[in-house]
Amino acid sequence: MLGLIEIAWWHWVGFLAVVLVLLGLDLGVFHRRAHRVGFKEAVLWTAAWCGFALGFALLLWWRRGEEDSLDFLTGYLIELSLSMDNVFVMVLIFDYFAVATEYQHRVLFWGVLGALVMRGLMIWLGAELIRGYAWMLYVFGVFLVLSGIKMLVLEEEEVHPRRNPVLRLAQTYLPVAPETTSQAFVTRLHGRWALTPLALVLLMVETTDLVFALDSIPAIFAVTTKTFIVFTSNIFAILGLRSLYFVLAGAIGYFRYLKYGVALVLTFIGFKMLIADWVHLPSQWALGVVATLILLSMAASVLTARGLARTRKGP
Repeated sequence: MLGLIEIAWWHWVGFLAVVLVLLGLDLGVFHRRAHRVGFKEAVLWTAAWCGFALGFALLLWWRRGEEDSLDFLTGYLIELSLSMDNVFVMVLIFDYFAVATEYQHRVLFWGVLGALVMRGLMIWLGAELIRGYAWMLYVFGVFLVLSGIKMLVLEEEEVHPRRNPVLRLAQTYLPVAPETTSQAFVTRLHGRWALTPLALVLLMVETTDLVFALDSIPAIFAVTTKTFIVFTSNIFAILGLRSLYFVLAGAIGYFRYLKYGVALVLTFIGFKMLIADWVHLPSQWALGVVATLILLSMAASVLTARGLARTRKGP
């Protein structure tokens, strides 16, 4: 391994440039025309995005050392598991607005661009708070523990677009077309520009991601306070969310216990943050615990779903 390098401004610029190029190829070449994303295509894209993330982890191992690489992988896995929970909310949103399957990828694509900006600002703010007020780590820890417990004991919340304040403001003060048959977010209505229903879906997706980011970003700060690692692990997970959506959307029944695995991950990470001054948990241990909780919840979900399927078929 070469000598460890310091993260400079051009590393940030280079990373963002690569992300924008990949997104440009995604929408401008591979998904230029709206079409239904099939299961096989979604699996291939999911594998590709995971491959990019693993390649980046190897690059970090080479240039920044084992600790940063493992912290990145742990943060990536945490964010990816939380994104899986996010997927099921996206399914409810698309069902509520009756979004055609061929338009869903476009909504998720622009949602990712919004998430890049929004999460970047939240990560910067979180890093500044921790840098200026070290006790904020304890606040984040308590918040994560309470979020995990809440997820464990409460039932799944339904999607209520009419309660979304951003959506209500848009519908109140901006012209909205009653319907659309294209993938556009704006259209002409009575001689002036107006939002399409697809634009309202995008607003709903963005505000939903903001809610999920309130859990995921503090969780990664429990793993590391290095802003570059927090940001890159977050973005790689979000980039894979679109293809992951199409993999999981049709198999919700096979992931009924995933939310409990995610809840336990949040609780574990919160406790890790609270005891960090007294008990140091190595990065590989944290990665192992997170991976084990998620895999166990997924395995329990699949086994239960198969058992129910056999029961319905009968002897």
